[in-house]
Amino acid sequence: MRTIYDFSVKDRKGKEVSLREYANEVVLIVNTATKCGFTPQYEELEKLYEKYRSQDFVILDFPCNQFGQQAPGTDESIHEFCKLNFGTEFPRFKKVKVNGDDAEPLFKYLQEMKGFAGWDMEHPIAHILDDMLSKEDPNYKEKPDIKWNFTKFLIDKNGMVVARFEPTEKIENIAAKIEELLK
Repeated sequence: MRTIYDFSVKDRKGKEVSLREYANEVVLIVNTATKCGFTPQYEELEKLYEKYRSQDFVILDFPCNQFGQQAPGTDESIHEFCKLNFGTEFPRFKKVKVNGDDAEPLFKYLQEMKGFAGWDMEHPIAHILDDMLSKEDPNYKEKPDIKWNFTKFLIDKNGMVVARFEPTEKIENIAAKIEELLK
């Protein structure tokens, strides 16, 4: 059975990093953007990271410009923006594509393991995304591709994908699942 440890990615400076480095840790992998309605989630993510990092938890941030061109700039300018505006300390990687033929292999794998989890329709942006995506493809919910920025995949200490959270998911639900895995 494949795990995330079978993949290598490039850090923001272009150095190859084996995800095996995160063996025995609970990992939250997120595709992010700096000019998105969900960008304030960086603050919530940093709080999660601060709370659980001493318990073998890490967040891996992968900027992605595929959704509305909302992650413009260089890898370094994105990193500086996140540190300056949200104080993020978790590892940030090179900008990637998460969908399509040229998607980062890690993200193809993540989608194979966990398909679309559905919107939390209580979130104010959920209806906007649902309307927009439904117009493009009435069957979009049946496809596993990543729908928008700040989609999150939770990985257990064995490198297995255990959950997918869409960007509308409440942070407390994500925290509860992280806590389950840290026990």
